[in-house]
Amino acid sequence: MVGAAGAPSGARDAPVGAPVTGGVAPGDAGAGGAAGSPGSEADADVWSDAPGDASVPALGRVWPVGVRPPVLRGWDPPATTYGRGHRGVDLGAPPGAVVRAVAAGRVSFAGRVAGRGVVSVELAGTGTPALRTTYEPVRASVREGETVTAGQVVGTLETAATRSHCGSGCLHWGLLRERTYLNPLLLLPPRLRDGGPPRLLPVVGVPVPED
Repeated sequence: MVGAAGAPSGARDAPVGAPVTGGVAPGDAGAGGAAGSPGSEADADVWSDAPGDASVPALGRVWPVGVRPPVLRGWDPPATTYGRGHRGVDLGAPPGAVVRAVAAGRVSFAGRVAGRGVVSVELAGTGTPALRTTYEPVRASVREGETVTAGQVVGTLETAATRSHCGSGCLHWGLLRERTYLNPLLLLPPRLRDGGPPRLLPVVGVPVPED
């Protein structure tokens, strides 16, 4: 499995409502691309599809775009090592939408890969090698080596003309640990990912009324 770009996948790869178009598709497995780039997913060749993978802590504080964006295409590990699949998730968002770091870390890459803008962030406190999350196609507003906080803007979503594979615009969000692909949605705690009920936090310093 080489390359971060690929041809359009079959019906197995696209959930209902997800546009499948021709051209370059970031995150598609089973095709050639810009191998070896530090910002791409091209050098990874191992998949983990465990639903509650212990190697992915739920340390995300925000969605990378919007409040709770539609998932146009989900995480789809292939049936075989070189089979078709999807290396991350595609989140619906209009061109120009701000893209935020889901968790604190260090920018390991901010530039262009195969004509697309890519931002990669190594997540703090996730071991060695660190988890690395990627966002594309993004016009970066951060620089390599910069430290970012959770929720900090790292760029804006580029237009479909910059080789996005979603007809109406989307962010491809990926997650790796060294050469292993992981499901980026696992970074989000259930209350963010599934829209669960809000949690009541204790109020410090307020006296409790007595009967």
